[in-house]
This record gives sequence, C-alpha cells and structure tokens, in this order.
Amino acid sequence: MHHRGALITGVALLACALLPVLLGPAFVRPEMAAVFSDVPNLAPTLQHPLGTQSEGRDLLAELMLATPATLLIALIGGGVAALFGGLLGIVAGFRGGTLDALIRIVVDACITIPPLALLILIGAAVPAISVPVMGLILAATGWISVTRVLRAQVLTLRERAFVRTARLAGVGEVRLMLFEIAPNLIPVWAASAVNAITSATLASIGLQVLGLGPRQAYTLGNTIYEALSYTAMFRDMWWWWLPPILILVLIFLGLFFLSSALDRWANPRLERVSV
Repeated sequence: MHHRGALITGVALLACALLPVLLGPAFVRPEMAAVFSDVPNLAPTLQHPLGTQSEGRDLLAELMLATPATLLIALIGGGVAALFGGLLGIVAGFRGGTLDALIRIVVDACITIPPLALLILIGAAVPAISVPVMGLILAATGWISVTRVLRAQVLTLRERAFVRTARLAGVGEVRLMLFEIAPNLIPVWAASAVNAITSATLASIGLQVLGLGPRQAYTLGNTIYEALSYTAMFRDMWWWWLPPILILVLIFLGLFFLSSALDRWANPRLERVSV
C-alpha cells in the first residue's frame, strides 16, 4: 500500500473509533454516564443504544467520555516520551564521548527491566492517579526506544557534508542540533512518536484492566475492568465489554497504518520495494 493510502486508512480508522464521541450526543447526554438509573443490566434499546451496566450507567455515555480520556493518556505518554527521548537521542548522537556513553549505558540498563513490571510498581506506588499523571507514568518507559532510534540516525547525520560546512562556518552546537540535525529527523521522529503512542495505549489499557489506572476517570480500560469485575462476559452482557474492545481495535489499527505510512515516508526504499 502506498504511504498516502496507509495514511488515509489510518486517519479513517481513528475517526471511526471516535464515532461514539461524534454521534453519541444525538442519543444520550454525557451526564448519563454518572447516573445510576433504575434499569441496570439493560440490553441496547432506543433510549440506551449501548445498554446499561450493573450500576445502571448508560454505556454509550460512558464511551463518549472514556474514548477521549484514553486517547489523551496515550498522547501525553507517547508525546512526552517522544519529545524527551528524541532530544536525548539527538544530544547523545551529536555530542558523543562520555555523555553518549553515559546515556547509552542508562538506556541499555533500562531495556533489561520489563516495562510492564516497572509500570505496575509505579502505578501501585502513586496514591491518586489522574489522566495526566497516568500519561507521565507511561512516558517513564516509552522514551527508551525513541532515544535509541534517533541516536542511531544522528550518528549518520553528524558526518554529513552540510553539518561539517556549518561547523566550519562557526555555527554553535545547539543551533546545529536544533536547526540542522533535527529537521532532517522529522520523518523518523514522527514514526517513533506514533509507535510511542501505540505502546502507551497498550500499556495504559493493561494497567487499567489490572485496576491500576485513574479510577476516578472514565477510560476504555476502566470500562473493561468493570465488565470483568461484574463478570459481564459470563452473563452474556456483550454490550458492556464488546464496544470498548472494538474501539481499541480501531485505535490500534489506525495507529498501525499511520506508523506504516510514516515509516515509508522516512524510508523511501520501502515504498519502492512494495511497488
């Protein structure tokens, strides 16, 4: 698939994942997610298009709030990881020497630690987790792969003719990194950011299903956690657990196609091979 086709497909899938947010207000009010009605465990009806759960809360209203919150957690986690890891990789690759060796040792040491185990420990240690805090917790492990990728790219770029020419012209190191090196990393950096967001989404859902997410917020992971806690799967309450899973599938597929499109933009040889 051409990278433009992959990009359009990815955006379309992410837009489909947001359908409850876009179309939900035509059927229910977001406030109904917090209302304990007298019709718990109700299958989908015209009044409740996605039914209600065991406490009587409207599930469509819950998804209207949970989907944006889940995406916000992923964007904060992946975005902070991409920014911090990218800058660290640029500095390490460009400066080299002792600083590069120190950063490489830290990265290699962090790789040996299972990310999910570390996230579980951090999540359990934080007393009150909000949506932004959850994103920052995920960024604590997401920066590692971004740093490795961008450091490797900078190692090849710093010996290019345009960098040597800028050095001879007296351009400072900070200006070289920000205005000469960084712009050439945009395709790879963007692809790494999407991968970081995908990893943050997966990790956040894993933590929330374990009960370690922001318990006071509506998220897709919390919805699945509640469905598991109330044994919705064994009670044939498919309307409780299936919609959030389908939304997550659309999000992951959309991010996959976005990552594929950005990879082909960063590596034109992939485009020629596929053709």
